[in-house]
Amino acid sequence: MLKKFLAIVAISTMTLTQSVSAADVKLIDPNKMVRQVADNTFARIKKDQPLIVKDQEHLRVIVEEELMPYIDYKYAALRVLGSEVSKVRAITDEAEKAKAIKEIQRFIGVFREYLVATYAGVFTQYTNQKVEFGAEQAFKGKDVVVVKTKIIEDGKPDIRIDFKVREDRDGEWRAYDMIAEGISLLDAKQSELQGILRQQGIDNVSNLLEQKSQLPVQFRGSNSND
Repeated sequence: MLKKFLAIVAISTMTLTQSVSAADVKLIDPNKMVRQVADNTFARIKKDQPLIVKDQEHLRVIVEEELMPYIDYKYAALRVLGSEVSKVRAITDEAEKAKAIKEIQRFIGVFREYLVATYAGVFTQYTNQKVEFGAEQAFKGKDVVVVKTKIIEDGKPDIRIDFKVREDRDGEWRAYDMIAEGISLLDAKQSELQGILRQQGIDNVSNLLEQKSQLPVQFRGSNSND
């Protein structure tokens, strides 16, 4: 099970601490969590516009401080790896398995930085528009819900940014996927990387994402391979 393996890998990734405590945001209701985090993030982007205009890299700081504490990036990373995780679980040689787990741990850290860069790029599309939240989703008895948001600006098409949110073992909800204009970040990235993972392995994919995460912050569009 992916969740069981996630718990094992997470023990060794605890040093990837989140920069802001999640204590200020209520994590027991996915609708309220997303609304509060979105409100905080968009308010911060609005307040920091002079800094962003000077240097779009400041969006990384905002994403780190306002968004990442509420992103289940470890689960997201393992979803992207897909069947590669099962292959590692099946390894019987202890030394080989330890090496493979280390590669996965590195991938999780690199993927986190890639998410920061990606979300920062998406938020270049937001300046001071109105943010509208969809109807609250029923979540009792569910593991995953989709919380919908929409950025509205007069004279321009609405920008849809929805969040897939999952409940962990502690009953806390965090987002693990962003759907921008109908395109799932995880689905797109998993599809893009499948062949490379099979042919070149996890470490080479980590190198690729590391390079991409270091590119200047910019919105690359839904059809981009970045």
